Amino acid sequence: MRNITESVSGPLLQLFESLRRQLCDADFIARHRVREQDFTRQRQLTFPVVMLFILQKTIKSLQRHLHEFMNELAQGELFEPLTAGAITKARAKLKHTAFIELNEATVVPWIDSSEQAQPLRRWRGHRLLGIDSSLLRLPNSAELREQFSVVEVTNQSGNTGTRYPEARMSVVYDLLNRVGLDGRLEPSSLGEVDLAIEQLSKARPGDVLINDRGFTGYRYLAWHHRLGLHHISRCSTASFAAAQEIFRLNRAGRSKVVKLMARAEERAELRRQGLPLELVVRFVSVRLPTGELEVLVTSLLAEQEYPTEEFLEVYHCRWGHETFYGVLKGRLDLENFSGQTAEAVRQDFHAALLLCNLETILVEPSNAQMRRDSLEDKSRKQVNRAVTFHALKDQLIELLYSNVPTERVIEKLQRLFVGSPVSVRPERKPPRRKPSFARSCHFQKRVRKIVF
Repeated sequence: MRNITESVSGPLLQLFESLRRQLCDADFIARHRVREQDFTRQRQLTFPVVMLFILQKTIKSLQRHLHEFMNELAQGELFEPLTAGAITKARAKLKHTAFIELNEATVVPWIDSSEQAQPLRRWRGHRLLGIDSSLLRLPNSAELREQFSVVEVTNQSGNTGTRYPEARMSVVYDLLNRVGLDGRLEPSSLGEVDLAIEQLSKARPGDVLINDRGFTGYRYLAWHHRLGLHHISRCSTASFAAAQEIFRLNRAGRSKVVKLMARAEERAELRRQGLPLELVVRFVSVRLPTGELEVLVTSLLAEQEYPTEEFLEVYHCRWGHETFYGVLKGRLDLENFSGQTAEAVRQDFHAALLLCNLETILVEPSNAQMRRDSLEDKSRKQVNRAVTFHALKDQLIELLYSNVPTERVIEKLQRLFVGSPVSVRPERKPPRRKPSFARSCHFQKRVRKIVF
């Protein structure tokens, strides 16, 4: 335990002290308030207090969360109770861009810097990134129906008359380091490939994008080539002719360099966008543990530098993106939004993304220590992320808005992190069971645990 607490580095302390200062900075507040007169009076619900309240989002009722939050702020002193309406009016003065700036201008650059104690993970010198989207069901308010897409619920009898608003979230995710680099929340009618193309600008030349089957169209791959990005993309059985040929052969370990030509009907639009009409790519076949053959298309052409046998493990890294969405929608209950306005929904989304990155930063020193300490054990140990998110939310006020020394708060968090480790069993592959309504209902009512 002593080694864990001594691992709190100077740059880590500086990051959180910088976040403390930024939350109260006058220029930062001025950039992210709706009107010039907002947050100018000394009220209980100041700008940093409202931000922390949203960052500490819970599935408890708004009123109960507010009472507990204000009681912690009061530190045992008597305080004037506030109504749920008060926090609703206060958050309407705050722009969701405050969370975006903290994440993209402070947290992500710090993670990417050379100051942190733990080196960033790379594959053969490349960052492995994923861009994928997931649909979110929003509260059924008139404002959200107007600003996002509306879904009609149907069954075997046709339209049921039920309608609800739906959004598409898309995140650029660092797969090896568990970092959300950019997040977008748009109407679900916006295609996931078009949205992903807009987000490619968040990657850097030389990055490798790991793409699922829906992201292997010629135009999408051409954008990678134009921006100097690499890709490893999973092909469907109806994909490029070269991929179909490899599927027919049904042999793993094949590697073939091919020149792709744009279809005639695409050429005019590709020229307009300044995209190449020819691409040189490499098709690689891999065999899954289930025996199924998969074909990957990649811009990494050199066999010696990027051996075929490594692609199965590298592509498996994309699963981290799926589990990240599982954390957002499962552990953090993102779809249990704390407001019914478009701004409130965007605040919850970008606050959750920021919270995930803060958790990644704080957990990594403990995880690194646990990996070293469990080298001789039968199973490697790592922190329990349900515990880490709960601990982080519970200590959020002390961490970002108190006079308690930052080092002391981080040491307390790290003690909580290492107190309940879980074993890593990569060889464990439980079979997927066909979902049923009864099993899902049982899980939601009696098994599933909430974080906060």
